[in-house]
Amino acid sequence: MSNLEHASSRLGVMEKLGYSLGDLAANLIFQTLLTFIAFFYTDVYQIPPGTAASIIFVGGIVGACFNPLMGLLADRTSTRWGKFRPWILWTSIPFGLTALLAFSTPDLGENGKTVYALLTYIMLMLVYSANNLPYSALSGVLTGSMAERNSLSAYRFTAVMVAQFIIQVLLLPLVLILGGDDKALGFKNIMTVFALVGTVFFLITFFTTRERIVPAPSQRSSIRQDIADLLGNRPWVIMLVLTILVFVTLALKGGMYVFYFKTYLNEAQLAAFLREIGFVAFIDGLNGLLARLGMTAFHWPQDPATSGFSLFNAVGIIMMIVGIGFSKPLADRFGKRDVYGAALLVSTLFMLGLYLFAPTSILPVFVCQLLHGFFYGITIPLLWAMIADVADYSEWKNNRRATALLFSAMIFGLKAGLGIGGALVAALLSAYGYDAALPVQSPQTANGILLSVSVWASIPFLAGVACLMWYDIRKTTELQIERELGERRAAVQH
Repeated sequence: MSNLEHASSRLGVMEKLGYSLGDLAANLIFQTLLTFIAFFYTDVYQIPPGTAASIIFVGGIVGACFNPLMGLLADRTSTRWGKFRPWILWTSIPFGLTALLAFSTPDLGENGKTVYALLTYIMLMLVYSANNLPYSALSGVLTGSMAERNSLSAYRFTAVMVAQFIIQVLLLPLVLILGGDDKALGFKNIMTVFALVGTVFFLITFFTTRERIVPAPSQRSSIRQDIADLLGNRPWVIMLVLTILVFVTLALKGGMYVFYFKTYLNEAQLAAFLREIGFVAFIDGLNGLLARLGMTAFHWPQDPATSGFSLFNAVGIIMMIVGIGFSKPLADRFGKRDVYGAALLVSTLFMLGLYLFAPTSILPVFVCQLLHGFFYGITIPLLWAMIADVADYSEWKNNRRATALLFSAMIFGLKAGLGIGGALVAALLSAYGYDAALPVQSPQTANGILLSVSVWASIPFLAGVACLMWYDIRKTTELQIERELGERRAAVQH
């Protein structure tokens, strides 16, 4: 790679920050789906768990099947702004509006609520694809340097962690604060804020990024050829399967944790733990400060389950951010594949460890979450960086580049995993006899929720680790692809 080309592959801090804000905006919605959609449908909109499972599954699969079509369309988009940036601009407002509709609760009767929830969930999945697939593909054309992509992924997923912190730590308290006793009003108000903030952030992403990697002018390929290249690309197939498995677990454990704190953990022991570590005193001080400022409506809810759930997520996310900091240096030294597989395996063991603890063992539960968060954080930037590498692998092998179609694997897997995992949350709640109207759930229900956040959630992660045995792009291959593609692009430019 020439010095001129190497310099042009470097990304400035402002461009990395601008790009990362797009994922922060998307994840304000996506993390809400990941963590609260089953809770919203069952406990807020009062849809039966079995019906909610069907809505989440059907909506997720319809959205997933739209991704290949969106990939073909994005790859064939040609504007003065590039192929992918325009889609971020065009979908910035529709994304927020459809999210607001999906978390609204019109009183339409039992059948009407089911139809409304299904239609708005499908609409949100389609708009999410039209926004997030081009956004993800954009990372593959901002730079040709794999090291820069590792750095870009670190920026991007730090922003994701910020969004995750907002949703998993603060959303439920904010819903209770903004809605009072009316959780439906609380969700509507907070989603309105997310829609406005998200639109602004998407516009910042559009204006601060630039597409640099473009197909050679001589490249001409049919849809049939693009699909044939895709199906013949084994790393792509592996990444598709891996992504589905990863997001099944994320949706299953993420959606079930709120029920784990509400139903399984002992409330008295949880309250005592929060007092002993100083959390209650901290919240009392915060509430006192807000009262002195005249913000009496913004008191943190006096509910151990809500506080414990928020703190549990907070410590996990903080450790994920720490883990992200180790991701790039480890990947640069050992390669993305090996680092990803090892970190995912260790993180799964700590998640599986939750099954060992009784409802009164609060401290060990939080320790497991700390360690799980750290090791899972290492994997977070690597999954998306590996997809960008797969796009390079396809160009290297076939002399043709179809970035968005290749990235459709990630979004397809994400949607399918979200649909399957989210549906599993509601289906398992139904199978274990969960009833939102009951003040106390049965021991069978509580034990089923424990199994769901530990044993059942661990199985897809372990299967994902096994998949990596067939992933061809190791450290030596990464360097070879980057070097040879750099030489080809330099030859075309000259």
